Amino acid sequence: MKNEQKIGIIGGSGFYSFLKGKEVSVNTPYGKPSDKILLSEYAGKKIAFLPRHGKHHQFPPHKIPYQANLFALKKLGCEIIIAPCTVGSLQAKIKPGHFVIPDQFIDRTKNRIDTYYHGPKACPPKCHRDFGRVAHISMADPYCSELCKLAVKCCQKIKVPVHKTGTMVVIEGSRFSSRAESRWFSKIGGDIVGMTQYPEVTLARELEMCYVGIALVTDYDAGLEGCKNIKPVDSQTVIKIFNQNNEKVRKVILEIIKNLPEQQKCLCGQALKNAIL
Repeated sequence: MKNEQKIGIIGGSGFYSFLKGKEVSVNTPYGKPSDKILLSEYAGKKIAFLPRHGKHHQFPPHKIPYQANLFALKKLGCEIIIAPCTVGSLQAKIKPGHFVIPDQFIDRTKNRIDTYYHGPKACPPKCHRDFGRVAHISMADPYCSELCKLAVKCCQKIKVPVHKTGTMVVIEGSRFSSRAESRWFSKIGGDIVGMTQYPEVTLARELEMCYVGIALVTDYDAGLEGCKNIKPVDSQTVIKIFNQNNEKVRKVILEIIKNLPEQQKCLCGQALKNAIL
């Protein structure tokens, strides 16, 4: 039986091309997504690719239209979201060039809209009728456990150094952390720090889509305690390390797509059960 699942891929910094295909514009009740969405196929599976920041990196992390992005992919029929991103390391053992498959997050953003459920008076025109209600969705385990396991196996198969789990501290951006912040993040349980996984992961859960993050470590954030030779991160370093590992990210994603099961065994598709009041 052919797998009819449609896979959404939200590309991170510097990852603006993926496969050849047809671009489509998608309108949503939350405005337009970051850019046109590329429709393609690979290994007999349908793919929808969306550049998170736009093709020309026109959206900084705090201005990305997260609601529109996830809604547009859901509107196109996506059930699975694969979300590569670049991150800084908060721990010595997690080195630049390593991959981390996050299983938890700590939200340190400020004013990002992280839900579709705003009650009957705040629901935008033409939104889904359920979005006019109130929902308290569980985020105890925010990432899809089945996809996370598969991502780890795929990294190992192509011999990419990978950390099977990790807690991502998500900051507002676009600035990088101060030394004090970075030190604090590492002490409160953070393994890596990034700017875009939140609220992507929560919005995907509200839309009952499976979501997996593939975090490429590009730097040591503001440096490591006791390591004077490690300099704080800058944008050029991020792009340099990403470009060096771009093909590895691509291979991991393609490997995940090839090995997706016919049906997911997770409970992501039942996330709204008992959540809506």
